[in-house]
Amino acid sequence: MKLSSLFLAAFAVSLIPATHAQPQPWALGRLEGKSPRHQEWQKITSATRPLQVFVTYPEVSTKATVVIVLHENMGLTDWARNFADQLAEAGYIAIAPDMLTQADGKTTRELMATTGEVSRAHQALTPDGITADLTAVVEYAKKIPAANDKVVIAGFCWGGAQSFRFGTNNKDIKGVFSFYGAQPTVPADIARINAPIYGFYAANDMRVNATIPQTVELMKAAGKVYEPVTFAEGSGHGFMRAGDPANPDITPPNKAARDAAWARLTELLKKI
Repeated sequence: MKLSSLFLAAFAVSLIPATHAQPQPWALGRLEGKSPRHQEWQKITSATRPLQVFVTYPEVSTKATVVIVLHENMGLTDWARNFADQLAEAGYIAIAPDMLTQADGKTTRELMATTGEVSRAHQALTPDGITADLTAVVEYAKKIPAANDKVVIAGFCWGGAQSFRFGTNNKDIKGVFSFYGAQPTVPADIARINAPIYGFYAANDMRVNATIPQTVELMKAAGKVYEPVTFAEGSGHGFMRAGDPANPDITPPNKAARDAAWARLTELLKKI
């Protein structure tokens, strides 16, 4: 597949060094025996490699929608898994793929033990490889007996950009929730989008926000659904993690943005 400027612009975010790739003990509370929900690791086969995915199930009596949780450029961190469990608590099957899974089976957490390994693993990813990996995750999700055949994707920062890009490459997903990710710019890519795109942005994030107006016009011209919302004055890039109630470094603007975005996300998911 020929790379368009959307592919290049969105993928460029992955080249930012993952300087904050480190354990997040504050996010482990609900993951280490405190969550009543069933959690498991699965290994699925992608066209590129075996891919480790973290799956958490809701306690519900009916089949549930699957939400693919696509992590930031620092890999599948404790917070990303924590967020997946929050989604399960809200009634959804959450699947968080570790996009840094190595051919030898090493995961993000193992890569963190060696300085620079997370950044190197992230920079080794390719757009086509990412698409193949996410396609494999969708196929796995569709076969889960407890799933209701609806699959959506939610991503953060790098994951937000890649979620939007995946919307141009997959016809099966029913919704894209892009959190402060890079925006598309190429009409031919946008024309392939099937699912509605919901954008979640911080007030103090002009690097990303400057491209929103162009994306609004391009999506409108293509007849696609794109609904961007900017949250909480003073909120910054990464507010879903920075504003998590368990984060010891939480600030009022990020908390306000996170709470409002979470409310919007869960309301939109009910309509899928």
